Amino acid sequence: MTRVAVPVIVIIWLVIGAIAAGQRGYYDGSNDNCNSIGTTLVTIVAGPLNYVGVNAEVECPEAPEPSE
Repeated sequence: MTRVAVPVIVIIWLVIGAIAAGQRGYYDGSNDNCNSIGTTLVTIVAGPLNYVGVNAEVECPEAPEPSE
């Protein structure tokens, strides 16, 4: 593989993941919280795996409330 091929493959991989996130409606912005942002990013990184059954979801832990 040439030096150019690896970055091109990575870019194509991420573009496919971004398309998958768009098809799932993750860019609508109506629910911007840790869970939705994390799920969007993981979907982008998963790339073409989204089309073979991977459905990555992120659940963020609840932050403790500050004491008074």
